[in-house]
Amino acid sequence: MNRKLTTAEMGRMSVSEYRQADKLPLVVVLDNVRSQHNVGAVFRTADAMRIESVWLCGICCCPPNAELHKTALGAEETVEWRYFKDTLDAVRELQQQGYTVYAVEQAHDSLTLEQVAEQITNSPKTAVVLGHEVFGVQQQVIDLCHQCIEIPQFGTKHSMNVSVTAGIVMYRLTNALRR
Repeated sequence: MNRKLTTAEMGRMSVSEYRQADKLPLVVVLDNVRSQHNVGAVFRTADAMRIESVWLCGICCCPPNAELHKTALGAEETVEWRYFKDTLDAVRELQQQGYTVYAVEQAHDSLTLEQVAEQITNSPKTAVVLGHEVFGVQQQVIDLCHQCIEIPQFGTKHSMNVSVTAGIVMYRLTNALRR
């Protein structure tokens, strides 16, 4: 019979252990994500995947924030984060630090998430930019990124919630980085 694990059985790290633990070289950049709940969900997934950091840009809310905390559940205290007024500045800084930066957006000549997952094992310092819930990643930001990532979709809708998209992308890329 399957039985849910207790917290003790899961062997969760403490906050201080988490801060000291090695992180995967993946940075998530949020380009004007307006929903505090979406931002919080990204923090929570970033903690679960143990990625390097989340960079918040433009109209994104920043910790401390009660609405963000409702979905982050404290991950905003464990995951490193930075704020940039302009997403272009964040992308430029990542590129100067040697990151390959991908916009997660449906665009001409996009690569699939699987193609990018295969590529990043050769160039592990990776950043992904996710955009506004309605308008997506700004075109100026796309123009500055190395490439776009697209998640193939097969239904009638041509978009997914930004926090769901972030979760899919983080999960797949962290699996590739762990190889």
